[in-house]
Amino acid sequence: MEYRIERDTIGEMKVPKEKYWGAQTQRSKENFQIGTEKMPIEVTYAFAQLKKAAAVVNHSLGKLSDAKKKAIGQACDEILEGKWDAHFPLVVWQTGSGTQSNMNINEVVSYRANEILKDKGSDEKVHPNDDVNMSQSSNDTFPTAMHIAAYQEIEAKLFPVVQEFTATLREKEDQFSDIIKIGRTHLQDATPLTLGQEISGWRAMMEKSYSMLRESVHQLVNLAIGGTAVGTGINADPEFGDKVARQLEAQTGIKFISSDNKFHALTSHDEIVYVHGAVKALAADLMKIANDVRWLASGPRSGIGELTIPANEPGSSIMPGKVNPTQSEAVTMVVTQVFGNDAAIGFAASQGNFELNVFKPVIIYNMLQSVRLLTDGIKSFNDKCVKGLEANVEVIEDFVQRSLMLVTALNPYIGYEKAAEIAKKAHTNGSTLKEAAIESGYLTEEEYDKWIDPASMVHNK
Repeated sequence: MEYRIERDTIGEMKVPKEKYWGAQTQRSKENFQIGTEKMPIEVTYAFAQLKKAAAVVNHSLGKLSDAKKKAIGQACDEILEGKWDAHFPLVVWQTGSGTQSNMNINEVVSYRANEILKDKGSDEKVHPNDDVNMSQSSNDTFPTAMHIAAYQEIEAKLFPVVQEFTATLREKEDQFSDIIKIGRTHLQDATPLTLGQEISGWRAMMEKSYSMLRESVHQLVNLAIGGTAVGTGINADPEFGDKVARQLEAQTGIKFISSDNKFHALTSHDEIVYVHGAVKALAADLMKIANDVRWLASGPRSGIGELTIPANEPGSSIMPGKVNPTQSEAVTMVVTQVFGNDAAIGFAASQGNFELNVFKPVIIYNMLQSVRLLTDGIKSFNDKCVKGLEANVEVIEDFVQRSLMLVTALNPYIGYEKAAEIAKKAHTNGSTLKEAAIESGYLTEEEYDKWIDPASMVHNK
């Protein structure tokens, strides 16, 4: 491998000749050989948006030449196109302020910008600190990039799949609206409802989770930019933060604002804690739905067996013909990871000391992983399982006819205690509920047929 020599304030570093990063990135790459978790590319793209916006604003303030502004902007656009993904090699486990990732983007942008300027015959040189990082500090740019990345990923990826999944549930709700089944509480038989009503509960969960996440994500529009090192805004124009926020709005369509208290913005990450709490609520609902699906599809002959799931792959390496609820298993594993991420984010966000929280990389890594896993998990669960759910009507009807909890409908006519007596007698003797009821003498066969009507029990009259 061929190398070139790059320099920073500490000294010289050998950098692979074909890479656009500089000395500080190379130092981080060599000093933090920890794990395999890379800084999410979404953070890099958010940084590219930010560096482009900062260049536009610095130019408008008379601090950056037109040629440098255009070169930096073009370099950032190319990063956003994915052209230079291979030039961002740093791991999550680095400095807690994200300084090295900030310098990684500064170095790559300046290197590429200088290529652009050279191609145009310009003698100007873009410096990673003095130009690309002008009026900025890692302490305000990294949390700004965190918010941009989290907002865009939730908006562009998670929201659409939640809406698609909700639409599928609504279709299943309508499809199964007339199928009467036995409800279950405490894992025990309860009174009837329709399969459509049961699924309507799942659908409402998704609608509520979507609503709460939509409400919470607005908190991410608050940006730390303009605070620089400790929140005072040293080395930046007083209007820099507000102008960058407006420029970011122009670039992204998101109405970002510069936080009104930069001391809070640098040392606290309560917005991400809050938003991830809504992400966790969505995950909790998915756990319930996925578990319901696999319980209701259990069997097919020794379980509940009220639902039939698609047979996507052989379920066993030893038992021929077995079909397992693999999509439910995958999405519930995703949920456990999201729960773990929430714990990590909450603890990391609690560790702000004085003017800075230095757990930023792990916070955004876990946030974006949760969004990515839920996006992929919901899509897979929706497309490969829920869309193909079918009702096993024969099994459902048999459960309804054998259920002792239909006796609940007799309460208004003969009272709770007599109804309980009938249910216990049927259970003890192994007889049907109707046989036990008529044998009790508390009602006639005609009255039983009139009062015990599962179809009339699924709607409150």
